[in-house]
Amino acid sequence: MNGRVLGIELKRSIAPWPGLVVLGGSLAVLFLIDGIWWQGDTGWTAQWTSMALWTRYLLGFWWPLVVGLGAVYGLRDSRSRMAELLTTTPLPAWRRAALPAGATALVLASGFGLLVLVGGVQVALGATTYTSLGWLPISLVAALALVAGAVFGMGVARALPSVLTPPTLTVLLLLLISLLRQNNEGALPSSIAPNRLALLSPVTADPRETLLTLSGSVHLGQTLWLLGLLATGFALLSAATRRARLLAVTPVLAGAALALLILPADPRDTYVVDKAAAALVCDGPVCVTQTNRSHLPELAPSGKDALRVLHDALGDQAPNSVREDTELRALGDDRQLSGDVVLVDFDDPLIAHATGAELTRLLVAQGLAPNCAPRTPWEGGGQVDIPVQSIAASWALSDHQFEPLQSPDAYAYSQRTWADADAAWQRLMAMPPAEQRSRIAEVHAAALSCTGDDALSALTGETSR
Repeated sequence: MNGRVLGIELKRSIAPWPGLVVLGGSLAVLFLIDGIWWQGDTGWTAQWTSMALWTRYLLGFWWPLVVGLGAVYGLRDSRSRMAELLTTTPLPAWRRAALPAGATALVLASGFGLLVLVGGVQVALGATTYTSLGWLPISLVAALALVAGAVFGMGVARALPSVLTPPTLTVLLLLLISLLRQNNEGALPSSIAPNRLALLSPVTADPRETLLTLSGSVHLGQTLWLLGLLATGFALLSAATRRARLLAVTPVLAGAALALLILPADPRDTYVVDKAAAALVCDGPVCVTQTNRSHLPELAPSGKDALRVLHDALGDQAPNSVREDTELRALGDDRQLSGDVVLVDFDDPLIAHATGAELTRLLVAQGLAPNCAPRTPWEGGGQVDIPVQSIAASWALSDHQFEPLQSPDAYAYSQRTWADADAAWQRLMAMPPAEQRSRIAEVHAAALSCTGDDALSALTGETSR
């Protein structure tokens, strides 16, 4: 297969379309929709691993479609009524099959590669300073899945030359992916199907934790399965006899059998913590992970200032360090709090872009009244803690007036809450200094134990309403 023949094939067939669908469709989804993939530290341009996982997640849309387009391509000879004529030519069947399969593979690999390049350039130009090649196998397996799926669709259509073959394959794969899809509601992504079967789908869960990546056994098992699928597709595409078509299913069965032996049975062995990314980098008492070490120059001075303020406010009960929150938890679960540490979650929209004095105020608020319910793009918890945190921070920083941690109109339902908070601030400041300190200590203890049902009332010494 020389370049001139390949160029003709690309110009006069639908071979370019699968690659254009993957590239154009993915860019349209990512750039035209303001989705969750733009938010938090797991945004698709925030980190290398999250970029690879988000582009792989999109296979849930494109993989069935690519298989269907491959099947349309595989019907070309039967539609033109040239199948019997081509079998009489001296050119070996596998060489005839190599041209469309090679053209499709080239375009799909190029299209997906350009998508990864677009994301990679944005990650490289972004704020992250952590670089690792651990994301590369995730993207390589995704490219292999697209190529294998398209060639398999071509082979099935050659073996079953019917206009119903492409839509049937597409619908069946959509249903299969839906059944095997992994959800991200638990501490680790999981599926309702057995884990090994779920991993036969190349589609990953949407990333929610920056430190999670796929294990090596997942890469190896999926690669063997997809190579078997590719080999079966090519064998069906080049098969000239019924016996050859029956033998063509051997590679995919062998690949699936080997994959099921290698793929992990437990989600804990599927998504694993990247130890290099999770290693702590510290500046005195302020620590972040390698993944987020770009935040350390801004966080360290604010963290040290906040610890001094907290020591003056809480005395011996004050935390002595500031650390990034790395605990894996199910969606909506309470955070694991400690009185010794101020936990920082860079997915918290209040902290994500805070700098200078604003960041110091937020850290003081977290140290005095840490929120049990997490505040992330996936969870709306912790909003009810913001007024109490605002009062505590204003008190500790000796403000002369109540300073909200966020704009009072950030949440429409909270207007009355902000009014109650301002009234609570006035009542607190009317108390003797010793009583004020006692109320702040009570709120601090209740927040750590996650038992503060009505923190505003506790702050002012009133009976809970």
